[in-house]
Amino acid sequence: MTCGGPVRTALITGTTSGLGKMLAATLAQSGWLVYFHGRDVGRLQEAGRLIPGGVAMCADLGSISQVGRLAAEASTITPAIDLLINNAGVGYGPPDQERQLGTDGYELRFSVNCIAPLLLSSLLAPHMAPGGRIVNVGSVNQGPFDIHDLLLEPYRGDAAYQRSKMALSAGTFSLAADPRFSQVTMNCVHPGSRLDTPMVRISGVSPLNDLSTGVDAVLHVATAPALDGVTGAFFDGAAPARAHPQAYSAEFQSWLRRVLNREMHKTVRQ
Repeated sequence: MTCGGPVRTALITGTTSGLGKMLAATLAQSGWLVYFHGRDVGRLQEAGRLIPGGVAMCADLGSISQVGRLAAEASTITPAIDLLINNAGVGYGPPDQERQLGTDGYELRFSVNCIAPLLLSSLLAPHMAPGGRIVNVGSVNQGPFDIHDLLLEPYRGDAAYQRSKMALSAGTFSLAADPRFSQVTMNCVHPGSRLDTPMVRISGVSPLNDLSTGVDAVLHVATAPALDGVTGAFFDGAAPARAHPQAYSAEFQSWLRRVLNREMHKTVRQ
């Protein structure tokens, strides 16, 4: 945390409820300058009451063009961003959840939980402070991804979530090895199972862990001096762990990079 030195700057997505809201509040109250993101202006204003000195940023991460706009705005932040926490996500939904699509036609959980954070990271990494950290909030609850079945037939919200989190891990490992990320580190962390969040409660299951468990886990990966220089890793809480086997597949990572590169080119043209 900040202790009398230069003010450090963080951008956190998905801060209008749950884990993201508490992460933003905790960092701001510790002296960080926090840019906090959400997709609803009213809820951002409410969250801002808990984030002293924070700056709200509004974007729908289900839209590639809005991810690009958010990245463009964030790239002008001064001082440069020291920490990007990609926390925003879509959970299982209710037990009878029907398929939802993002603005660009991708299945919504893949769009928000995977494409958006990886695209935002790719666009922002060159503008971050040297030694900065990117932390992707993932999950140990992962499943396989059939690249020939992008819309997931038959559809299940839990399966859509699980494969999106596997893909996020795969993208984290792939981008961490990319030369464009040489001045920053990028890791993925499971903050804890069934945290007490709206995302968990709406899925119809009972929470198992307090939000503080998740905050401690994410901030460990985000700020622990022992992790200086550590990149391309997956953590279960504070402990190094392994993601789903497909996340380490060169073939799957290559396919995912092609998807990301295609979407990056769209944002450049807009």
